[in-house]
Amino acid sequence: MAAESDIVIEARDLHVSFTVQKQGIKSIKSFLLSMGFQSPFEKKPVLKGVNLKVKKGECLAVMGRNGCGKSTLLRAVAGIMTPTSGSLEVKGRVAPLMTLGVGFEMELTGRENIELVGTLMGFTKDQLQDSINNIILFSELTDAEIDMQMKRYSSGMISRLAFSIAAANTPDVLIVDEALAVGDLGFREKCAERIKQIKSEGTTIMYVSHHLDEIKNICTRAIFMEEGVVTAEGSVDEICEYYTHHVKPTSTELHG
Repeated sequence: MAAESDIVIEARDLHVSFTVQKQGIKSIKSFLLSMGFQSPFEKKPVLKGVNLKVKKGECLAVMGRNGCGKSTLLRAVAGIMTPTSGSLEVKGRVAPLMTLGVGFEMELTGRENIELVGTLMGFTKDQLQDSINNIILFSELTDAEIDMQMKRYSSGMISRLAFSIAAANTPDVLIVDEALAVGDLGFREKCAERIKQIKSEGTTIMYVSHHLDEIKNICTRAIFMEEGVVTAEGSVDEICEYYTHHVKPTSTELHG
């Protein structure tokens, strides 16, 4: 059992809910006709009591079918979503790497987004200055592309830049949510090697992917989630086996 000082991420009875529009409230007009007594919104619970400990240097795979709460858990750890109840403690600087490039401003250029997202991630001005050329080089974006508005980027270009920023310096915690699902094979392999390097430097990693080979290659432990709770945890091989027996995956869930 890990000492408490080794625990980097700890969730205790963690609940997270979304606010969504109620069925039957179709417009402001229908809300007003209800005399304002019926709220147009309701809480949709997504995480329903997650208990989890992740120790320093672990690479934890978070597995489960689409909609089970994996991405919500990672967004809570990254500080993007606020817990509804329970507690969540995360020690150190977190670098979130999400599929859609959370934090990017589409009206800004790629270069401007490096400065924006880097600042949001806690980079100092000197760290940004020292890292910006390496970020651009790793992303393999051209000078013309890096100075182009991000709204003109393809999903692959966004994914490249997001990974390059998140992996520029070694964070205490790296959050990877299907971020390697977009892009050519050569770039995905380069990203996987960088993740291994970051892991070797002691970073704690939480990793979501439907690529079982990718998980087995990178992760050291795994959990399985169903309907907002953790239902199994163990070695990567054990949980991958559990996954294949408890989920009838679609082609998307098998291949990203």
